[in-house]
Amino acid sequence: MKKILTAAIAATLAMSSLGVASAAEAQSRGHHEQRQDRRDDRNDRQDDRRDDRNDRREWRQDAREDRREARQDQRAYARWQRSDRRYNAGRYQAPRGYQTRQWAYGQSMPSSYRSNQYVVNDYSRYGLRAPPRGYQYVRSGHDVVLSNSNSGLIAAVIASLFN
Repeated sequence: MKKILTAAIAATLAMSSLGVASAAEAQSRGHHEQRQDRRDDRNDRQDDRRDDRNDRREWRQDAREDRREARQDQRAYARWQRSDRRYNAGRYQAPRGYQTRQWAYGQSMPSSYRSNQYVVNDYSRYGLRAPPRGYQYVRSGHDVVLSNSNSGLIAAVIASLFN
């Protein structure tokens, strides 16, 4: 009976030590998987940051291209141009108190020139492009002036457009 009891105790100890080993092994495997999950999460966050950084770069590049296009549009309105063709637009009479004169880029036109009598609304008829927002073409003698509709600041002069 002692032999059987000793064998049973030995078997129990052997089984319990195997159980502890397998539990420890399972725990270490679980710990390893947790570590791997953390690494994956960290990599995902890094990828997200890289994507955000790339999005910001693309946005900056798009904004830069937009500014470049705007500058090119501004340059398209040369400050002083001579018209290739002349048009008949009827007799010109300067506003009261003013004489016909040569305007230049950067000068400011008086408000009396910005009345409907002098504004050129049918610009396509005279081979002019549409003015930018906030600007208008104004006739002054034989010339047409592209000026700001509020302040009168001159952006371009197209000389000798009219007979």
